[in-house]
Amino acid sequence: MLKTFSKTHITLAAAATAVITSAALMGPSSDVEAKRMSYAIDLDKESATSATLISAQPEASDADATSADSDAPAKASGKADNNELKQTAKADTAPAKPEIDWQTFTIRSGDTLSSLFKKAGFNDGIMLSVIHGEGEAEKLQRLYAGETIRFGTDADENLVALELKRSLLESLKISKTDDGFTGEKVIREPEARPVFASGTIDGSLYLSAREAGLNDRLTMELSGIFGWDIDFVYDVRKGDRFEVVYEELYLDGKHFDTGRILSARFTNRGDDHVALLYTDSKGESDYYTPEGDSMRKAFLRVPINARVSSPFNLQRRHPVLDVVRPHEGTDYAAPPGTPIKASGTGRVKFAGWKGGYGRTVVLQHGDNITTLYAHMRGIAKGIKNGQRVKQGDTIGYLGSSGMVTGPHLHYEFRINGSPRNSRTVDLPDASPIPASEMARFKQVTQQRLSQFDAFVNTGQQLAMASPDE
Repeated sequence: MLKTFSKTHITLAAAATAVITSAALMGPSSDVEAKRMSYAIDLDKESATSATLISAQPEASDADATSADSDAPAKASGKADNNELKQTAKADTAPAKPEIDWQTFTIRSGDTLSSLFKKAGFNDGIMLSVIHGEGEAEKLQRLYAGETIRFGTDADENLVALELKRSLLESLKISKTDDGFTGEKVIREPEARPVFASGTIDGSLYLSAREAGLNDRLTMELSGIFGWDIDFVYDVRKGDRFEVVYEELYLDGKHFDTGRILSARFTNRGDDHVALLYTDSKGESDYYTPEGDSMRKAFLRVPINARVSSPFNLQRRHPVLDVVRPHEGTDYAAPPGTPIKASGTGRVKFAGWKGGYGRTVVLQHGDNITTLYAHMRGIAKGIKNGQRVKQGDTIGYLGSSGMVTGPHLHYEFRINGSPRNSRTVDLPDASPIPASEMARFKQVTQQRLSQFDAFVNTGQQLAMASPDE
């Protein structure tokens, strides 16, 4: 039979047989191919299962197997990469469970710490372990209506954190540690931006200040700064002018309050009065003239915001005893409970019941001046003999204790034991900037004056940093 084929045909057939035999010996079996694919995509179990199923299909021709051998690794790798991307996308989009779950409650009148803990699902034993913790944890017991409190629990619903929010700026934060609970007071610092306002008196300072954009608190502060030199009831005239640079406070980019007056000028009857806020190296802040003199006197003329109900009169007839008895002080009528301020810095010489004066506080100022505050409804907390007080501190509250016909404050001012009319006596100036502080004062107030002049010249808000920074 071989003779029927030419030598050429026989040679071609032998060559083809050799090629096919070599391919069969060199090419891997389907079992080997499946194992190699599984290894190549073992990092992704889902892809590995898919690849094994594909290799279990009926065998293809030798040519198809050779083609699959070259394409399979790329396809397997592509599937693995695709599945990895899908898993990464799932991880990125899946919401992460918070480490702490919070319950928040607004404190209302009548709420107690125990009742709030019960609302949150905790008993008094847990509450006691919290308030007996370290740091400031015990202050959690002081609750006020309007505050918010929130309880934080972990995945097992164990109490791990509390937060009492007293205001936008102050919070009490308590966290659980290995040794129990510990608390700390957290104070947020608002961003202060300087703002300019000005106005001309056309009726009253109050109305003109409102038109200029000042709120009631800033208006009261402005009158208090210049109140030592200007009587805002009798001295102010139409055409008087004021210019003020004050702080607006921002928290998280939102305006929420006003801060201090930084500098101000009040022109009264053609005379300029300039006040600059200065904080000394000890952290004490006050208002001074550009030359370093204090804007205030050593004493307040009036220790309470009230009207005069009975003036100083050494020939007055006593309203209860109906006899002529000197009235060695000035009486001020106001609603019971109105705060009474220390008219000057000093020490408490006496605090308690004093005969017909009722509840009384006597302050000693230096060696020769005393002030007396009588008929109080109550003496302020912490006011006791020997205690040092600062000008403007609340020392008590207006009442009607002692020999009186109605609620009022009886206020006396004595020099070397002799009574003086507190409304007309020459009051000593407060201390000026000391020589040791003058260089620093000049540096700070020069910046404040430059800021003030820049506002006045432009008449608008400027993005300037505070000189204290």
